[in-house]
Amino acid sequence: MRRKKGDPISGWINLDKPYGMTSTQAIGKVRRALNAQKIGHAGTLDPLATGVLPIALGEATKTIAFAQDSLKTYSFTVTWGEQRDTDDMEGQVIASSYIRPSKEDIVALLPKYTGDIQQTPPIYSAIKIDGERAYDLARNGEIPEIKPRNVYIEKLELLEAREHEADFEMICGKGTYVRSLARDMGKNLGCEGYISALRRIKVGVFDANDAISLDIISDMDYVCARSEYLLPLQIVLDDIPALDLTMEETARIRNGQALSFVSKPDFERLTKVGLGGKNKVIALATHENAPIALIEQTRAEIKPVRVFNLT
Repeated sequence: MRRKKGDPISGWINLDKPYGMTSTQAIGKVRRALNAQKIGHAGTLDPLATGVLPIALGEATKTIAFAQDSLKTYSFTVTWGEQRDTDDMEGQVIASSYIRPSKEDIVALLPKYTGDIQQTPPIYSAIKIDGERAYDLARNGEIPEIKPRNVYIEKLELLEAREHEADFEMICGKGTYVRSLARDMGKNLGCEGYISALRRIKVGVFDANDAISLDIISDMDYVCARSEYLLPLQIVLDDIPALDLTMEETARIRNGQALSFVSKPDFERLTKVGLGGKNKVIALATHENAPIALIEQTRAEIKPVRVFNLT
């Protein structure tokens, strides 16, 4: 059996992705800098975007979905007067307008893009159509047919309006495309628009104020970098219940066995941490505050969903 390259380290890195680099390139550099065996990320950033790119290492990759499902905060600039095929400054101009929106017009439009809305992703996106990425089809000269999808925008605020562009801040849910928002706002305002600057400033618990630059982490010895910047696996699990297990219960969960908490003292252990209801709930099992597994609880029974193989 061939030995895997790198060390089996687990945890999260809050990376500040630089401009002009793909998310895949960024995690490749982090993997080499930390000599990590397994790595993934929670939400792609376009090459022209900067900011928070949460990177999961080792067993933390089993918790990526929790980070992806978190609310995200973006600051961005929309330039008016042109629509581009990529919906950002890299693309070719496909429509133009001499109209420029007033600040009042922009503010009046914002409620239309707040709450649960329908949005069509850009044709240059990673959406799969019949097994192929939309951006591959677009680069081959095809116009992929992408269906609208439901997305959630909690807050959309105009920060500053200038003659040819405007700055915004947005808090949104999973799957929201800022490029699509700029395109659609430009259409509604009758002036066309595209993203000319984009920065992700928050993903759940990961904040740009605490993010580490790629240059700093690449210049450090990997042992020092791990010690300084590796965040615990369970940092993205703060919003779910946590149940502490005994040593015997821990061994059974690690072996894939279900546990029953039917006795009154055991059931009280569940209710004390917000478990024990009839609906299925995903929770974190711990032993002496160390993460053991993601578990599924239904009434008095828990069973392992993803076991963490931490050394």
